[in-house]
Amino acid sequence: MRLTSARPRSTLATLLGVAALSLGGLTLPQVSAQAATDALLSQGKAATASSAENATTAAAEAVDGDTGTRWSSTFSDAQWLQVDLGASAAIDKVVLNWEAAYGKSYQIQTSPDGATWTTIYSTTTGTGGTETLNVNGTGRYVRMNGTARGTAYGYSLWEFQVYGTPAAATCGTANAAQGKAATASSAENANTPASAAVDGDTATRWSSAFGDPQWLQVDLGSSRQLCQVVLNWEAAYGKSYQIQTSSDGATWTTIYSTTTGTGGTETLNVNGTGRYVRMNGTARGTAYGYSLWEFAVHTTDGGVPPVQGGGDLGPNVLVFDPSMTDIQSKVDAVFAKQETNQFGTDRYALLFKPGTYNGGLNAQIGFYTSVAGLGLNPDDTLINGDLTVDAGWFNGNATQNFWRSAENLALNPVSGTDRWAVAQAAPLRRMHIKGGLNLAPNGYGWASGGYIADSKVDGQVGNYSQQQWYTRDSAIGGFSNGVWNQTFSGVQGAPAQSFPNPPYTTLPSTPVSREKPYLYLDPAGNYRVFVPAKRTDAVGTSWANGATPGSSLPLSQFYVVKPGATAATINAALAQGLNLLFTPGVYHVDQTIDVTRPDTVVLGLGLATIVPDNGVTALRTEDVDGVRLAGLLIDAGPVKSPVLLQLGPAGSTADHAADPTSMQDVFVRVGGAGAGVAGTAVEVNANSTIVDHTWIWRADHGTGVGWTVNPADYGMVVHGNDVLATGLFVEHFEKYDVEWSGERGRTIFFQNEIAYDAPNQAAEQNGATKGWAAYKVDDTVRTHEGWGLGSYCYFNVDPTIHVDHGFEAPNTAGVKFHDLLVVSLGGNGQYDHVINSTGGATSGTSTTPSTVVSYP
Repeated sequence: MRLTSARPRSTLATLLGVAALSLGGLTLPQVSAQAATDALLSQGKAATASSAENATTAAAEAVDGDTGTRWSSTFSDAQWLQVDLGASAAIDKVVLNWEAAYGKSYQIQTSPDGATWTTIYSTTTGTGGTETLNVNGTGRYVRMNGTARGTAYGYSLWEFQVYGTPAAATCGTANAAQGKAATASSAENANTPASAAVDGDTATRWSSAFGDPQWLQVDLGSSRQLCQVVLNWEAAYGKSYQIQTSSDGATWTTIYSTTTGTGGTETLNVNGTGRYVRMNGTARGTAYGYSLWEFAVHTTDGGVPPVQGGGDLGPNVLVFDPSMTDIQSKVDAVFAKQETNQFGTDRYALLFKPGTYNGGLNAQIGFYTSVAGLGLNPDDTLINGDLTVDAGWFNGNATQNFWRSAENLALNPVSGTDRWAVAQAAPLRRMHIKGGLNLAPNGYGWASGGYIADSKVDGQVGNYSQQQWYTRDSAIGGFSNGVWNQTFSGVQGAPAQSFPNPPYTTLPSTPVSREKPYLYLDPAGNYRVFVPAKRTDAVGTSWANGATPGSSLPLSQFYVVKPGATAATINAALAQGLNLLFTPGVYHVDQTIDVTRPDTVVLGLGLATIVPDNGVTALRTEDVDGVRLAGLLIDAGPVKSPVLLQLGPAGSTADHAADPTSMQDVFVRVGGAGAGVAGTAVEVNANSTIVDHTWIWRADHGTGVGWTVNPADYGMVVHGNDVLATGLFVEHFEKYDVEWSGERGRTIFFQNEIAYDAPNQAAEQNGATKGWAAYKVDDTVRTHEGWGLGSYCYFNVDPTIHVDHGFEAPNTAGVKFHDLLVVSLGGNGQYDHVINSTGGATSGTSTTPSTVVSYP
């Protein structure tokens, strides 16, 4: 990476200044006389660019309002910088505040969709400095499209400012009240409840008791800007009534009033804001009550008022600095709440500002707790102490130490070795362990992890009792023993390939990887999110030679989602071009979170959890480049969702190889915290998607658990081509845990348990085949490859069940598997083969794997 200091900015600026003074006839752009009431529309909005000179000169730096930061491109033509205003606007002024490297020939262009562009200004005689351009155009997206540089360097802007007027709001046609929660002062009978007036059915109605006054109100779920209310009266109507709004359902503002209501369908144009809307009837038009077929509310905001980016991190984030003396007590208090809180609703993130923490801190990490450093690199934050995960709460058994994480820290363990005895969904990322790392619980009880990425362990990693483990793009001082499946890709110091004895699967590099986005503090103390760049054939950590390559986004470009936020607000933020930062909490959504913009970042802290309440898909992405999903738990709700997480719509065709979508530390759960129902947990349709560390789990314990209580057919279904999974954990689904129909798919490390709770062989039968394979590659696939894949069975309801094979794939030269195993846990059910009809059967109660080193 070329550092800024490699180019003497001040000298170049001075030379350019001298040159400008010598050209007395040079005409500079005319300074605008535009009225001071122009609105600055671009500041803090989402910005993208054709390139960035380095990680500190990202596109976002040109719209952050700080003239000490800048965007700069690579040293070539053509280059562009664009900003998404979030909504269409009339553009009348653009200000380019150039750094010394400026554009000589460029256009200012607008677009409604980021694809089709209209030029509203063009020059071939740009002069640099501050250029204030009077323009006339309309669009949501505005860009500077540079075609010729004014220097040998790139294009560099301190600030790119767009001024204008947002498009006038129009009254929407959607009924914002439909399907929302409604209440009333009374109901004539059980067949005429308040909900019948907001169900979209003109054959059902609310009717009140036969008296005055009476009211009907609806909760829109969030504050809305109202433009119209439509009352579709039954014969019993209101003669005198008011339409009122409220922010809290207690204090009301009247936005319409009449004493001459006529019944029938009354369309009322109104102007007001509120979350709650009510018809407040004071005089009936008949001897009966008030009766409405439908109570419709229309808005101008498309959902909610504009959402602001940035802000604080909410109540469940604890931020520490080295000067604090009460860190241990605060960490201990969180652990006391979370040590056994396996299915609770508390969520926490413990963040450490850069610096050195002395005093032998021992941060014990319980459920739904994330610990992270706030430096740009792991060594910026050093804890002389320990981060500890052990299993005392479960009698030394670490197989349920789920849902926790640590990242972006350096750790100097007090004893010389840190203990991280975890199971699934407990990643260790971007860590520098200045000593050894023990992956087993005290006493070496059972353990079933685990995942390490982009980390350096100076000493030895002690695997001990861990059944399986995956390590990616790291550097370690050594690795001891293995149980069933220990897999490495791109790991310096990894043991040599030797599966099955010892059970090491070792790839020299990872073909494609991209590290998880993370929160950090810049030198000025401002929160930003760093977005690492894609790597190919990666070996070792991304930060081994300095800062991780990538780009940086200011927090102002994120909607900081806090407990109580609604799906409508979240989607409005996305529509405005904001990214999402979910603070720790549980978020119930009544509509799908739709990610439609390329390069959107959706990042969760503290295992932030999304629950779809009414059978919707919790989160869905469009067929666009570069979406990053990270650090989330999606928990199925009690109403069946056909799909919980969908990456790309069905039939996605776009090529995303240069800028793929990724999901990292995104976990999906069906049941356990309560009855949950789903068809498919994760559906991957977008080509070239990276699935980097996920645990997709149909619960086998907790509440709401049973074959017919938390049913779900498929764990992950892949239709996209060129999809890569690194660290794939999928368990207990009632049909295929993984089904893959896309071409050229690859999986590095797979851990699986088949559903425990099949009541009998018939329930597990797949046509003429005994059982459903854990990992199925469809018969039409010509090219596929997998390394280090294991499946286990434990049929605890009917131990006599047999499964033909753990893996099923077409028998063709292009479909290849390396280092496969199946295991019967204690003889509770058996596999007849490993893959197709290849590989020996499991037998007895010895829990001994059957293996296949290479297939076909």
